[in-house]
Amino acid sequence: MNKKLLIGTAVASALTLAAATSTITVAKGHSDMEKCYGVAKAGKNDCKAGAGTSCAGSSTSDGQADAWLFVPKGTCEKLVGGSLEAK
Repeated sequence: MNKKLLIGTAVASALTLAAATSTITVAKGHSDMEKCYGVAKAGKNDCKAGAGTSCAGSSTSDGQADAWLFVPKGTCEKLVGGSLEAK
């Protein structure tokens, strides 16, 4: 049980760190980030969350398949539910 909690905490921390630094990284023109669909928490996506939504922070559910979050390249497909394309 503790191992699952530790892994879950590590993944959540990685996503939080990626979200916090993504805006700065993209603004500086770095290309070491990728869009990862299906991993953002409700209201915490970086952009796009389907038709009729504005952009950042507009996802309505956790893991929404058409909402993306910037993550370091090579990370997305390692995350549960992560996809490089909208589902």
